[in-house]
Amino acid sequence: MSTILPVAQHGEQILTLKAVEVSNAEFNTEWLMQLATALHNTMLERNGVGIAAPQVYISKRMIVVGSRPNPRYPDAPEMEAVVMVNPEIIEYSFETCLGEEGCLSVPDQRGEVERANAVKVRYQSLQGEWFETYYQGFPARIVQHEVDHLDGVLFTERMV
Repeated sequence: MSTILPVAQHGEQILTLKAVEVSNAEFNTEWLMQLATALHNTMLERNGVGIAAPQVYISKRMIVVGSRPNPRYPDAPEMEAVVMVNPEIIEYSFETCLGEEGCLSVPDQRGEVERANAVKVRYQSLQGEWFETYYQGFPARIVQHEVDHLDGVLFTERMV
């Protein structure tokens, strides 16, 4: 059975908090693995292209980014889903672009947000290994949107 979690909605306090880092003791645990699977399943079930743990009422610095065409984003590029624990954007491109964003926590609203066109993100795997990955275009937008969730920021606060 795949777990689908309830999604916090705009106005709920959990979405305004800065999430807590996943600790060394939590890596490679059944709890963290189950959370990653439940986040991924919830994102797919709701036609999202990314999701952050605070959106499912868990104030931890963990996101799933997985772009693919769906009813909410028909033109999204295909990208394998990536679980990022304690992600940090360490580089932003000088070039920015406007793009329409939506959010599972703000279901009835979409808006134009200016974001860096490319980012380099440093994050840990579920086992605690460190990675650095470069994203550009739509995947870079998703990473920035989800990292914002970890800092208690909704896209509606960044709309132009």
